[in-house]
Amino acid sequence: MGVTDPAGPVMDRDEVDRALARLGQEHEAIETSLLALQDHAGRRLLEGAELTGVTKERWQSTEAEITLLWGYFDAYAAALRSAREIRARRRWSSREDLVELTELLRGESVTVSGSGSTLSESYSLAGLVDRMNELYATSLDLVVTADAVWSALPARIDLLAAELQRTRKLAHSVGVRPGEHPSGDDLERITRTLTRLREDVVSDPLAFWVPAEGSSAPGGGRPDTTVYDREARALEDVRREIDAVLTVRQDAEARLIRLRDVLSRADRTLAEARTARGEVLAKIAATEVPVVSGPPTVLQEQLATAAEYRRQAQWHRLSPLLESLEQKAEDELLRARESLTAVTAPLAVRAELRGRLDAYKAKVARHGLAEDPFLVERYDAARRMLWSAPCDLRVAEQAVLRYQQLASELLGGAGAPEDRKGDQS
Repeated sequence: MGVTDPAGPVMDRDEVDRALARLGQEHEAIETSLLALQDHAGRRLLEGAELTGVTKERWQSTEAEITLLWGYFDAYAAALRSAREIRARRRWSSREDLVELTELLRGESVTVSGSGSTLSESYSLAGLVDRMNELYATSLDLVVTADAVWSALPARIDLLAAELQRTRKLAHSVGVRPGEHPSGDDLERITRTLTRLREDVVSDPLAFWVPAEGSSAPGGGRPDTTVYDREARALEDVRREIDAVLTVRQDAEARLIRLRDVLSRADRTLAEARTARGEVLAKIAATEVPVVSGPPTVLQEQLATAAEYRRQAQWHRLSPLLESLEQKAEDELLRARESLTAVTAPLAVRAELRGRLDAYKAKVARHGLAEDPFLVERYDAARRMLWSAPCDLRVAEQAVLRYQQLASELLGGAGAPEDRKGDQS
């Protein structure tokens, strides 16, 4: 055990020299870091910005910490300088020198101005280094964080704002204006939001920072782009809407021609259905035939409105109207076709019965039964019903079924003509 003092065992010359070398290296590293912090672009921006919110509060505190940090560094440098002067007195330091150096290098020999309500604080050189590292880390974190937000968001906002201006000019050229088209209102809202967002980001960057979980590194995290991303998506939606309007301007005439053609086909189909209904009522008895309505005049009125929009180059109004009309026209054509199908259904049933009757007649003829009197009788009865007007489909169907059943029996050898004498019906 060596001689001791309140700072612990007295250091020998080699220990003192090693301690001074290490502390000198730490001094250089701390000085380099502090100068880098002093020259950091983020710190200069923070000093010159008109800050608000959480950034203003934290920067006021950090500025005081940076001032305190430089005070600590000056005290550290003074203590290191004193220790070097004592060591330089003699090539072989005396015991008194070593005791003084031990106290200076290991004891709480550095007194600095305190923070807050504390007037002064005493540190060892190692403790003072730890305290400076702590203050430096928190100060650097704020500076790096603010600089990261300022480097990322304002530039992206400016690019989006430039795209917004180009979109607004294009929108204006096709009549998409605020108060006249929803997309025009959206552009106004996006403009206001981006202007406000940029002001908030510049004045309070820390409000737009998402810290990384579990990260202790300065500036660990990422800028919060939630509002920016939402407005970018909204602008993309507006661009798609304007593209649709531009497309309308390019092919409006062709689409109007197609619309007129579809509505004309629907009208012709309805006219055919009305004619067919009169034929069915004349030729088919005891059948409910649906009423055929006329073409809706509202579609023709809307088509005329669409044509007027095209003449006046009101593309933003023409675009949604054309989309609506195209769907309605297709629906109207489908309704007309369904109406024709429903009206002509009895004629289709009669045609099917006629075809079935003739098919069975041909079948029995191939088997040499065409002259069977019972078959001839039932065939003639069914044929009279199917080829008479008006035709009772229910009675005619029963007559065809009777002919079909008898033909099936004969083809299957179920009996001879003599066995069915008196079985006429």
